[in-house]
Amino acid sequence: MAAFLLLAAIAFIIVVSTRESPRMATSFFLSDPFLQMPTENSVRVVWFTDFEGSNHRVIYGNSLELSAEATTTKLSRVREDKNSKVTPGYTQTTKRDIWRHEVEVTGLTPNRRVPYQAISVRDNDGKTEEVKSDIFSLASTPKPGTPLKILLTSDHQLMPLTAANLQKVVETVGRVDAVFFAGDLVNIPDRASEWFDDSRGGAFFPCLQGRANYALEKNGVKTIYHGGELIQHAPLFPAIGNHEVMGRFSMETPLNDQFDDSFPRTQAEKYYQTTNPEIDSQAKENWIKNNSFNTDTYEEIFSLPQNSSGGKKYYAVTFGNIRLVVLYVTNMWRSPSLAPKDRGRYKESEQDLNNPQKWGYGQIIFEPIAKGSNQYRWLEEELQSQEFKQAKYKIVMFHHPVHTLGGNIVPPYTDPIPRLEYTSDGSLKSVRYDYPRKNDYIIRDLMPILESAGVQFVYYGHSHLWNRFVSSSGIHFLESSNVGNTYGAHIGENRRPIPTDNPNLDYVALGDPNGLEPVVPTIAPLLDENGRSLPYIASNDITVFSILDTSNGTVSSYYFDTRQPNSEVVKFDEFAIGLSVHR
Repeated sequence: MAAFLLLAAIAFIIVVSTRESPRMATSFFLSDPFLQMPTENSVRVVWFTDFEGSNHRVIYGNSLELSAEATTTKLSRVREDKNSKVTPGYTQTTKRDIWRHEVEVTGLTPNRRVPYQAISVRDNDGKTEEVKSDIFSLASTPKPGTPLKILLTSDHQLMPLTAANLQKVVETVGRVDAVFFAGDLVNIPDRASEWFDDSRGGAFFPCLQGRANYALEKNGVKTIYHGGELIQHAPLFPAIGNHEVMGRFSMETPLNDQFDDSFPRTQAEKYYQTTNPEIDSQAKENWIKNNSFNTDTYEEIFSLPQNSSGGKKYYAVTFGNIRLVVLYVTNMWRSPSLAPKDRGRYKESEQDLNNPQKWGYGQIIFEPIAKGSNQYRWLEEELQSQEFKQAKYKIVMFHHPVHTLGGNIVPPYTDPIPRLEYTSDGSLKSVRYDYPRKNDYIIRDLMPILESAGVQFVYYGHSHLWNRFVSSSGIHFLESSNVGNTYGAHIGENRRPIPTDNPNLDYVALGDPNGLEPVVPTIAPLLDENGRSLPYIASNDITVFSILDTSNGTVSSYYFDTRQPNSEVVKFDEFAIGLSVHR
């Protein structure tokens, strides 16, 4: 009996060690397969290669006895440039050939996991060669009542703590059932290597698939983190953040400059009329997109539910007991600097005053959410749907914060109002932008209908910290986006940089501009230098992730101190959703 127990213990150790060992790249795929868009009897499997190949397919079933062919498309806008971290490097902006393969696996039974493997055939010096992924497991949408663990994450952007963060997710809670991602997946969405193979080892897909190889050095100690094997088994549901939006297109300028060059569509339409007398609808649409902004790469990478008004940009899905409503609520991030030469959220550069095509037009909103907009009307219909009303957990996710101690909530979420000043001789002296708080579309228009519909939980990112709030009506708000590029929480002496030249604009320098007090973590809050509990985590050393457990409706948040790589992950906060919301 003792010998049997010893052998069992050794076997257990071997299994655990194998499960936790890093999985470095062993194939010619650019990504492992990952799961998208589950239904009651199907799920999509997607993977990427840098060769066109042939006979792309997924085999699946208990003995991998079934097979389904893939549909292959080519990404149309991904490029590299001199700032790309790849080997060999690039000297100029260059298109990169990347193919996407998608299989819809059908005939599935809810709550039953099935093994699967992705296969592609490539040409290797004139000989065909099969390239295979490891064997993973897939499932259709779980039945209502199924206990689920959902990872809540955002703002990865190849930040230093991302691989460590996701590795600790798997080590702490094991395999999750889905990933809810509140935007800012990468930094520059058209830079292919940020998605697949950035040489620093922390690209988007490797981190979420346990294939990262990121060297993090803290206090002279270097630790290699590999991320977590997550989305090969669990569907990913993303929202658009400001880093999923590319600005004006060019094959000459660096990609960073294009990303920073979003231009209002209304202005692009005006320039089109003056430069293109021949009006062709398709040519006009492409020209305006290339001369304003687009989310093409994001939309080409992900399979998401579509609707007639917004396409993939905003959507709703049922997953177990959850009705998840994903909105496109984000704007162009611009610097708060008021320096004369800077183009920012509050002003134009003085050197560009006479050239409106170089203006930034402030923090332009990419997709309207104001009352009466297409997205707002779609949301009204969704909130009245039976799928939404019958869901136990009513969750809304988008990128821009509703309540936060972070910096990106100021100015208010509204269209910039230009304020032009002229000299005595009539020449343009300055262009300023004002954002009246009374016009904040999230607070004025969005929140009232979410409250009246009984939404229990609103999840978002953008300010690169962890903090949470509860409204008087009982809605929980969580921002859990801390992976290594925080700018701190704006309390105490840490004031937000705000202009003071217009006394009619009451921009808020400290605390939550929308009037809620942050909730102190319920289990193990961090302490300040005076031993007082902090209602936030804003650290470039301590990383945070959050897990929604539908078995009891709890959202648990954990932190890991990367300065102590052998330390334990700490659960520091927990709260429950799904209780009745006062209306």
